[in-house]
Order: sequence, then structure tokens, then C-alpha cells
Amino acid sequence: MANVVVVGAQWGDEGKGKVVDLYAEDADVIVRFQGGNNAGHTLVVNGQQTILHLIPSGILHDHKFCIIGNGVVVDPKVLIEEIDSLNGRNLFPAHTKLYVSENAHIIMPYHRRLDAAREAHKAGRKIGTTGRGIGPAYEDKAARVGIRLSDLLDEGTFREKLRANCTEKNFMLTRYFGEEAVDEAAIFDEYRAYADRLRPYAADASLILHKEIKKGKKILFEGAQGNHLDIDHGTYPYVTSSNTVAGNAGAGAGVGPGALQSVVGICKAYTTRVGEGPFVTELTCAIGQRIQQVGQEFGATTGRKRRCGWLDMVLVRHSVRISGITGLALTKLDVLTGIDPLKICVGYRTPEGEVFSEAMPAHLSVLSRCEPIYEALPGWSENIGDARVIGELPKNTRKYIERLEALAETKLVMISVGAGRNETIVTRNPFSG
Repeated sequence: MANVVVVGAQWGDEGKGKVVDLYAEDADVIVRFQGGNNAGHTLVVNGQQTILHLIPSGILHDHKFCIIGNGVVVDPKVLIEEIDSLNGRNLFPAHTKLYVSENAHIIMPYHRRLDAAREAHKAGRKIGTTGRGIGPAYEDKAARVGIRLSDLLDEGTFREKLRANCTEKNFMLTRYFGEEAVDEAAIFDEYRAYADRLRPYAADASLILHKEIKKGKKILFEGAQGNHLDIDHGTYPYVTSSNTVAGNAGAGAGVGPGALQSVVGICKAYTTRVGEGPFVTELTCAIGQRIQQVGQEFGATTGRKRRCGWLDMVLVRHSVRISGITGLALTKLDVLTGIDPLKICVGYRTPEGEVFSEAMPAHLSVLSRCEPIYEALPGWSENIGDARVIGELPKNTRKYIERLEALAETKLVMISVGAGRNETIVTRNPFSG
């Protein structure tokens, strides 16, 4: 049986939550391997909407292991609120276990304060951060001064690290940004209470995964954000602070690369982006507004409106290459119903005539000047929400899908035709190898 990695093939918000929720039915273990509560996965089950920021989307299924890996930065307050919310709504199954890697780094109040202060002082050069402290937490991790869950659970270690970090962060907040200092004593008391709540969930996640893989269990690795927000491979600096590509699933979960056997890239039937940065196919006209409203394109984490545009296959092809995507899951196809004609971006062209079709230009000064090269396809007006096999889709819908597959050089393994769990066409189960 194949273990499966699920990643976003665009700039995030592709509908990974629904796809992971569906695949979790076949998986035994679902593990989140990067990001923080800057991600929001929205699930709709039996008409009931659930938004998860840290807990893997498989949590709604019974008899599963759900793991928050070492590659995730964890805001303990947010995690505890999610656990309590799921329990309060009877959505935390009795026989499903949640584990948090002892090596996962903890988001502290000074991380959020620094995040907000930096963005506020950028004067026209904003990145579009969510302000959740994700970037500063990853900075501390790389600087080897971060506080891990294992540190939080040890009072002496936590006190020592907190004191050193507060001294440094308060110098930056007060002397550089002109902001108020954080209160070390208040943070200590608050976070020690979090430690007591999180202690039952702390575990050696890598060891758990190793044992489950040896048993032949099926593992689903859940990514956050999208490939083009990757710190190395995305539209830098308008990116997140972690590696979002499939290759990071091993490092962020604590398994070897041999455990990553199949990669599903989630691709929305159009393109969206939250925050700043170049967006070649962006639509600022009535069509873009229609897609935004029909698709309910508002951030699950921040509520911010998502910028909308035509499907950009340069983005998707780039993701297929850098993540080794073996199959695509197409989401929100129903949102395009009633729009005619439909356009697909097959390349970029600079004012000087240079064309990019296989990959995005690395330098933003080039990308920001690119114009899209479009192909036009006929739209459809029929309702597609009841389709459960491709043959039940309208002819023009099938043409759109076929062109997407040809341009991506990758087959679709799933097509979402509505928000509900059952409004899905499955063409291949990635767990079958």
C-alpha cells in the first residue's frame, strides 16, 4: 500500500481540507508536517462546517492516529481551543488519538508581537503575513533558541529559555520598533497552564510513525499552504516560513524519503491568492468578483478576501515538478459553472517578448511585468453537483478537464463538484499505489 502526501499546487487555499478528509477514510495515520495556525482547512460534513488550523483534517474519523509533526510550529492556545471545540461539538471520535511531536516548536507571545510590528513598519513593502507569529517562530528554530514542546513540559528548561528570549525580544520590541515589552512572568504562568493541558498529547511522533509503517499501516501526510508559498521554491519573499513542497513531509514528520510513495497535488479550477505578491492571471473585473462570491473566497484563518483569477497552468506545472506530483485533485470546479468562455493561462510573456511556460521566472521584477498567454475554452451552464463519474459531466466540462491534464502532464485522481464530502468524483485511489 502507498503512503500519500497531499500538498497544494498553487498559493494555498486549494481545498486540501476536504481532500484530506476524504482520504482519511482509507488512511490509518494522518500527520501534519509543516506550517502553523496560519493555515485553515475547512471541512463540510453533513452540512456542518468545521475549520481546523492545527489538528490534521482526519480528526473527524474514528479509529485513527492524528499527528502534529515536528515541522509544525504550535500555538498552544489555538491547539487547546481546537481540542475543546471538537469535544464540545462531539466531533472528537472516542477511538481516535491525537499526538503532538515533542520536537515541535512553540509559538510564543513575543513571536506574534514581532510579526505584527515588522509588518506595520514595512511602509509599502508588506508581505501579507497573517500576524500569527509563524515566521518569528521559525526564525528562532533556525537560530537554535526556539522553545520546543519538550522544553515547555520541563519547568526549569522553560523558565531559562523564556528569560533569555524575553530579554532579546524586548530589546527589539522597545528599542527598534518602539513597542511595549512583553511580560515574562505573565507568559510563564500562562504557558505553564498550557503545558499541563498538552502533556497527555506529547509523544515521539517519529517513533510512532516508524512502528505504524512497519505494521503496514497507511500514512497520509497533510501539508499546509501551497507549493508557491514555499520558502525556497515559492514567490519569495511573498511566501510562508516553511517548506511546503512534498519533499518536506519526511523531515517535518520524522520519516525517511522512502516512506513518501505517492503525491497528490490539490489544484483549484481557478487561481486564488491571499496577501501581497505578483499574480499574473488576477481578475479585477466582474468575473473575478463573481468567482470570489460564488466560491466564497475568504480566508478561513483571517477572513481576508482572496484575490481571484483564471487557472494558471504555469504555476501548476511548476508544482508538479518540484513536488513530484503523481496525481492532481481538482477542486471547486462547480464555481466556474455559468462563465463563458473560460480561460487557461498556458504561459507568461514579458514586454520584451520572453516567454515562460514550464516554470515561473525566479526574479519578481520579471514576474511582476509578465502578461498571461491564454487559451479560451467554452464554458457550461449545467449543474454538475450531482455528477459522480466523469461521464456524467457536460461535454465542455470534460474538455476543460482534458486540457488541464494535458498541460499538467498529470492525470486527475479526484474532482470536487461541490463543498460536501459526497460531491466528489474519484477516478483513482492513491492508496492503491
